[in-house]
Formats: sequence, structure tokens, C-alpha cells
Amino acid sequence: MSDKHLSTQFDAELSGVSTRVLEMGGLVEAQVAQAIYALTNFSAETATQVLQMEERVNQLEVDIDADLSAIIARRQPTARDLRLLIAISKTIGNLERVGDEAARIARTVQRLINTGVFSRLRLPVGDVSFEAKLATASLRKALDAFARLDTVQALDVIKNDNQIDAEFDGLMRKLITYMMEDPRTISASIDLVFVAKAIERVGDHAKNLAEQIIYIVKGQDVRHNPVEAVETIALNRN
Repeated sequence: MSDKHLSTQFDAELSGVSTRVLEMGGLVEAQVAQAIYALTNFSAETATQVLQMEERVNQLEVDIDADLSAIIARRQPTARDLRLLIAISKTIGNLERVGDEAARIARTVQRLINTGVFSRLRLPVGDVSFEAKLATASLRKALDAFARLDTVQALDVIKNDNQIDAEFDGLMRKLITYMMEDPRTISASIDLVFVAKAIERVGDHAKNLAEQIIYIVKGQDVRHNPVEAVETIALNRN
């Protein structure tokens, strides 16, 4: 079998795995969007749908991991190909955890609906929804950057993470005010704290995906580096 044929097969295998990663990304993005819809529209049915999607997301993680192990065993890749496979493994782990956060939100929605709190109390659900829009936009941009191995777009995701953190901090202050002004909101406000934290973690996972893209393309691990240093690496044309 010629080296060219082997290379073509390997490229096809990598393309197939990347496609499944994007499929998984699309699922978890939909999970988060549906979880927030369930929260803002008090929809127990939508919350249930989010939880039902979790099994499919988990199975995709297992299947892609198995594919990666088989490719590494057969092809023994080096350099950028090996970086890609390592980064994909970390990427699907992050995506699975995004799905976990969506499921956590859905379970919280179910609990809030079952207690009837939505019909009795005024809560800053709109603020949570805005934070979620920022986080899901970052996740979508990170997945698009992965599809095109675009380090510039990945850098944008990393830079935007501070905005999501700032929204989370602002929401925490608002929820504390609600609890101080009306003790009846304490239980529900605490639930919303956990929802807001889950959304903030979605943004963190999007940032992690972006860091893996830079690792694939540039060959440098940029985790835990200041944004300025990451920008220098991401924009380096060499």
C-alpha cells in the first residue's frame, strides 16, 4: 500500500472525527439554548428534552474517544497530527462538561417549576438569559474556529471570556440584593446562582476549546498564559 494511499486514509479518518466533534458541539450548544429557553419560559417539557439529549452527548464522547485510540494505535501520528488528536480528546471532554452544565440548569428549572416559585416571585431571569447569550455565542464561535482552525477567531473567544465573567459578577450582586430585600427569594435566588455559575462555566469551556485550537495550529500550550502572550502566539504568522 503506497504512502500516498495511507495518507489519504489518515486524512479521511481525521476528517471523520472532526465532523463528529462538530456534531457533538452542535448538540451541546442546542442543549444550553434549550435549557435557557426552559428557564425563561418556565417549560418543564423543554427541560426534560435537555436531559434526554444528555445520553446522546455522552455516547458521542465515548465513541469519539474510541476512534481516537484506534487512529493513534494504527497510524502512530507525529507533530501536528498528534497535536490535533490530543486536542480533540480534550475538546470532547470540554463539550461533555458543557452538556453537564446544561443538564444541571434543566434540573434546576424542573425544581423551580415544581415549587411554583416562578408564579410567586420576581427574579432576574432576564439577566441570566443575557449571560447565557454571551456564553453560547462564545461556544458557537469556538466551534466555528475549530472547524476552520482559525486562531484569530479563537483569540476572540479567549478575550471575550472576561465579559461573561463580568456579567456573572453583576448577576451575583443583583441576586444578593434580592435576597436581602425579600427573604422569600432566598431559595430560588440560590438556585439561580447555580444556574449563573453553570453558564459561566460554559464560557470557560468555550475558552478551553479556543486554547486547544491555538495549540493545534501553533504547537504551543497557551493555557494559564496572560491574554497578551496568547495574542502574540495566535497572531504569529511564522
